[in-house]
Amino acid sequence: MGKDKSWHAQIRKRGNLLDINELLKSIPVLNLSLGALIRAAVIVAVGGIIIRILMKFIDRMLERSKALVSLRGYIRSVIRIGLWFLVILIAAEEIGIPTTSLIALLSVAGLAVSLALQNTLSNLAGGITLLVTKPFQVGDYVEADGVGGTISAIDLAYTTFVTVDNKEIFIPNSQLSATKIVNFTATGKRRAELTFTASYDAPTQTVKQALREAIDAIPQILTDPEPVIWLSEYQSSSIQYLVRVWAPTDDYWNVYYTLMEEVRESFGRHGVEMTYDHLNVHLVEDCRTSGQ
Repeated sequence: MGKDKSWHAQIRKRGNLLDINELLKSIPVLNLSLGALIRAAVIVAVGGIIIRILMKFIDRMLERSKALVSLRGYIRSVIRIGLWFLVILIAAEEIGIPTTSLIALLSVAGLAVSLALQNTLSNLAGGITLLVTKPFQVGDYVEADGVGGTISAIDLAYTTFVTVDNKEIFIPNSQLSATKIVNFTATGKRRAELTFTASYDAPTQTVKQALREAIDAIPQILTDPEPVIWLSEYQSSSIQYLVRVWAPTDDYWNVYYTLMEEVRESFGRHGVEMTYDHLNVHLVEDCRTSGQ
């Protein structure tokens, strides 16, 4: 109570010069002094300069590494926050704030925040996992969690897919890092597998020759691995042929649908009938009806 009265009394002395040191010491909680404030300010100023120098060095180190851009930004932010936290602790100690109590208070606050932001922190952890393990990168065509599309952005919380019909889908990284991921772009080529049917009347070699000509008409189809044509199944009204070809990932769908068209044209030139399931109905005349 005595210190509180001294503090208010000195504030009311507007007509006289105040002793700044005595005024600061009269603050009931911190017991400040002018020298302590100056030393704390110097610590913050010098600490800021040192942090800028260190961050430039860290930026150069990160640029030399193969870390992704998003991961660099995250690492940079964490290091900067950590350094400033250390500087503030040192300055707080200088002006009489008990750092142990401050750390305990911040720990409790951090726990409360982490509980409130549990899903967000889970997404951040998933984002770091994706950025470190690199199951895909921007520009890859990926299927994951029932979604297929081209990766347009990998952020710490969400990954953005652009579907073939130009829709953007945002998937939380916590969900994405825990599911099966199929990357169609990673190896640079994809295999297209198609089946065609032909009549039993069409000779096998004629059908295979027609399929081979259709394949040769598409320059985007790779020769290594070599395309294959197999007779794969005898069906009720036709024979099924399996065709497997390889194409660059970017040309996959163009090759797929072009081959469908080329096979139809080639079958027409070779007289191969593309049969389909059908039902023949034979009407038998009832003898009792015919006798009337």
